[in-house]
Amino acid sequence: MTGIGVRAPGGIGTRSFWSLLTSGRTATRTITHFDPTPFRSRIAGEIDFDPAAEGFSPEETIRLDRATQLAVACTREAVADSGIDLKQLVPGRVGVSIGSAVGCTTGLDREYERVSHSGATWLVDHTLAVPHLFDYFVPTSISREVAWEVGAQGPVTVVSTGCTSGLDAVGYAAELIRDGSAEVAIAGATDAPISPITVACFDAIRATSTNNDDPAHASRPFDRNRDGFVLSEGAAVFVLEDLDAARRRGAHIYAELAGFATRTNAHHMTGLRPDGREMAEAISGAMAQASCRAEDLHYVNAHGSGTRQNDRHETAAFKRSLGPRAYEVPVSSIKSMIGHSLGAIGSLELAASALAIEHGVIPPTANYQEPDPECDLDYVPNTAREQRVDAVLSVGSGFGGFQSAALLRRPTGARQ
Repeated sequence: MTGIGVRAPGGIGTRSFWSLLTSGRTATRTITHFDPTPFRSRIAGEIDFDPAAEGFSPEETIRLDRATQLAVACTREAVADSGIDLKQLVPGRVGVSIGSAVGCTTGLDREYERVSHSGATWLVDHTLAVPHLFDYFVPTSISREVAWEVGAQGPVTVVSTGCTSGLDAVGYAAELIRDGSAEVAIAGATDAPISPITVACFDAIRATSTNNDDPAHASRPFDRNRDGFVLSEGAAVFVLEDLDAARRRGAHIYAELAGFATRTNAHHMTGLRPDGREMAEAISGAMAQASCRAEDLHYVNAHGSGTRQNDRHETAAFKRSLGPRAYEVPVSSIKSMIGHSLGAIGSLELAASALAIEHGVIPPTANYQEPDPECDLDYVPNTAREQRVDAVLSVGSGFGGFQSAALLRRPTGARQ
């Protein structure tokens, strides 16, 4: 992992992202993208994103959905950060893997409102739609734009596995490099789901927090008084290379993606078994691939959504897979500060994990005030913790029973 690009609530760029996390500040607020008054949950993690300031022309701003803009902006930052000259590579040896749970939802929602006269007409007027509406309908338009941005002509795909998309897309990209299908992969995830249709969907299943009077403290993973997650938007993109190749060109290496595994429970769309077995199996698979023992872990970047069911399930999974070490290794959830950006969050959490290795700082779980007896691990409450970090486990859990785990570690010989 030689380049990182981030767009997240609370700041633009990787440096602002890391500053927010290590300070323990929160970036969740009352929704401003539309009038949230009719909704049950009226809060979100929004990005103060200016397409013009990011270099998008007026035509591109109209043509590209917000999620695509975020992905392209992160790609530009990641490639610049890596120092790699992609023009020196064979285009067919550069791959792209971008994750997204809900694709171009913002554009689709906006255009439906336009062609239906705000839902007043059943027979819509297609002449009112933007001419590139089909791009909003096809999520692969996101990975296509990233490929066009970097000139990639190798394997290009979009991975959509719900809230594990950001982990799964990076795991897939690593496999492209391991099996020789690509020398370099641009990988990550993006989602811009803060739209009426998305908010309505989560309202219907009561998954989101209703702490509307105090949005800054609404996301409370592992806290006894948690009442659901806070919807968010965001993106993170990485430059992945073969380790030996990165060393030959003298690249700065943030971390090595040493292991990845994914499982599903084939059980229920939203239901999770309390014993955490499926997530535990994904964790064990990732650690086995990395030849990492439980005692080698220095930090667990949790999914930590702030729903009662997930936090219990995840805590059980750590105990099941790590044994007694689960009570010793620090665990935290950055969703407490930036909210839950659905498919993008897994990549944002990988970025936080890589930066924890880079800087020797573990981000805290903000808003953690009252311990839950069923969640009894070391959740790094409220204040960042300085310590050496050589190996990080990052996990994700998604509707449909998806469970994914990735193991990042400091490359051999790298210094902190």
